[in-house]
Amino acid sequence: MQEPTRMLSVRDAFGIDTDLEVPAFAERCEHVPAIDAAYRFNPQATLAILAGFAHNRRVVVQGLHGTGKSTHIEQVAARLNWPCVRVNLDGHISRLDLVGKDAIVLEEGKQVTRFQEGILPWALQRPVALVFDEYDAGRPDVMFVIQRVLERDGSFTLLDQKKVLQPHAHFRLFATMNTLGQGNLSGLYHGTQLLNHAQLDRWNLVTSLDYLPPAEEAAIVLARVPQLATPPGREQVAAMVALAALTRKGFAVGDLSLLMSPRTVITWAENTQIFHDLRLAFELSFLNKCEPAERAIVAEYFQRCFGSELARHGEAADAGLLQAH
Repeated sequence: MQEPTRMLSVRDAFGIDTDLEVPAFAERCEHVPAIDAAYRFNPQATLAILAGFAHNRRVVVQGLHGTGKSTHIEQVAARLNWPCVRVNLDGHISRLDLVGKDAIVLEEGKQVTRFQEGILPWALQRPVALVFDEYDAGRPDVMFVIQRVLERDGSFTLLDQKKVLQPHAHFRLFATMNTLGQGNLSGLYHGTQLLNHAQLDRWNLVTSLDYLPPAEEAAIVLARVPQLATPPGREQVAAMVALAALTRKGFAVGDLSLLMSPRTVITWAENTQIFHDLRLAFELSFLNKCEPAERAIVAEYFQRCFGSELARHGEAADAGLLQAH
């Protein structure tokens, strides 16, 4: 499987009102992500990612945590049957991890030294979409390794091997980041770096993802937890999504240092099925992550959305002990 052999309608595959068609592979392989039928595509981000696949553009997807940046790229790749590999650029990823290193292997019962290529040269030579997650958290020495590959037809030199690698015609490069390469301005994303302007300038397209409209977010929660697809369950999910929206507004104005992402809402909904207790599931899924000084604000949000007080189990038990005495 070396070439895309068919054209896919963007309208049919992604529900976007356009006549565009994009190349796709006829068969799936082990590196093609699984299709998530419940995923909702953001039109602008989807078109940017599709341009990356169709026209070999380098695409960055930026957004707050839980907006589905990496998943968005994966779900586009899934529908194109395009192999996709994600690499998280945390502080433990080194230059050797990307490029490769000498390793001792056994050949015919003898120990010999062989060069084992890293993920970057491996992907560069194949029809693979390589996604760098947490791109703004990458170490400077790692970022300079990537910089040359960001050119449209950027070759890659393996110095130790004295070899120059040319990119496969259908190699694609994407990245996701929480910031826009300006560092940890909000205080939310510790470990992010100021990115070199020359580095940012090599990315052809930059798109942003925000949280979904409430109705779409609720639909995703219901798709993940179909047990709640009843009239009372839908009402409960709508209130959960409304509460999440309040935490995001509170975060935006500085009242909270933490917000509920769609991932958190789904986790909360899943945990309600485990504990059969909405309040306990909420505490374990989100409230216990909040600073103690902020929990009263979150409790007020809960009361506003559900019409009842959020009495913590520990506090209720303490109150019962006091009454007993």
